[in-house]
Amino acid sequence: MKTIPDDSFESAARARGALRIAGVDEVGRGPLAGPVTAAAVRLLPGAIPPGLADSKALTARRRDALFDLIMAQAEVSIAHATVAEIDAINILRASHLAMVRALQGLANPPDYALIDGNLLPQDMPCGAQAIVKGDARCLSIAAASIVAKVTRDRLMAGLAQQHPGYGWERNAGYPTKEHHSALLNLGVTPHHRRSFKPVHNILYQVKSVTR
Repeated sequence: MKTIPDDSFESAARARGALRIAGVDEVGRGPLAGPVTAAAVRLLPGAIPPGLADSKALTARRRDALFDLIMAQAEVSIAHATVAEIDAINILRASHLAMVRALQGLANPPDYALIDGNLLPQDMPCGAQAIVKGDARCLSIAAASIVAKVTRDRLMAGLAQQHPGYGWERNAGYPTKEHHSALLNLGVTPHHRRSFKPVHNILYQVKSVTR
């Protein structure tokens, strides 16, 4: 049975005294290339776009349409953690860093955040609750998942223009067969995550061969 997100988590937070509640989600933990992207979204009463759902459950066309509505009707902040940061501090910490940056970027600082996942980032700027599979259960997180995914997909499509052959406009940097093949044939770009095993192994092989 398909889960439909609702506002029960937001309602519970309001009942505890929260006034400005933001949902936060990230996208891009699994790719071999590109940043990890997070969005913080504060939905406003009376202006909640219909049909919000986990971004993974929506078609690209539907995500784009909802992205436009969310950007027009909600308070939104988007942030990234770079490839260099991912390699330096690991992908989980980089994902959390992007989430905190997204929260800090909201024009009106939230007093409570609903975070997708089972762990809260360190250095949270406000009270927060982690919600497992929050993008499928919580309206604010569902909205954040849509904003983060559309933003990152568009960013990777732009990078694909600079580095053709890897299929980033289709795979968004994820480790598809096409991407693996391009890594072997075209090599590693500055946008690849060197701490990720497939990229690291190729670099190590190259160094071994050239010694």
